[in-house]
Amino acid sequence: MANFDPAWLGYAALVSLLAAGFVVRVEQVRLGIAVAALLALPAAIFGWRSPGATALLAAIFVFHLVLAARGWYRDAGIRFTPEELALRSLHFDGLSAASARRLIDQGHWISARRGEVLIRENQAAPSLFYLAEGRALIQRDGADVGTLADGALIGEATVLDGAHATGTVTLTANARLWFVPAAALRTFLAANPDLAAALHQGFARALRGKLASANTRIADLPPLP
Repeated sequence: MANFDPAWLGYAALVSLLAAGFVVRVEQVRLGIAVAALLALPAAIFGWRSPGATALLAAIFVFHLVLAARGWYRDAGIRFTPEELALRSLHFDGLSAASARRLIDQGHWISARRGEVLIRENQAAPSLFYLAEGRALIQRDGADVGTLADGALIGEATVLDGAHATGTVTLTANARLWFVPAAALRTFLAANPDLAAALHQGFARALRGKLASANTRIADLPPLP
């Protein structure tokens, strides 16, 4: 230990700060800052020999650790139904429990019948839908182009910008749905911009899953004569 250079702890602190920039949840960012401050403390004490820097780093460590702990304590008291837990784990896992609770509360759970049209081609999606149970058919220009099943998000590609949908989505079985009207979702995100990044991540993951499914179906088609 006699030859140990405290500057290495300073480098580790910078790495912790860099890692904190890649997480979405506020509590994780605060914990990353607290860890960075803790790692930098020995450098300030033994390397820089600066009482002012030491006091500042100690204050940063305590402040962000307390805030992170308070956030996790608050989240520990929040409860979700099994349906809500599935929705959160599939699409909103980047949100804290409190943020996910607020977002889910913007919407409604309903039971819908086979044959109901959720989104119409060339029209703006009226809502963001989560298909908890059931199946749906996607049609474009009257042709079947895909299917959706349990766990799918519907309307995530256009609900935020109001663009027209490229296909019609119709339920092909009785279904259990969560939905939030497009206008209500946009208003909620405008008032909570810090949640937008995590929500976009969930949307992007859902779109990637649909693209992968579409590519699989195309690969399974027989070759053209």
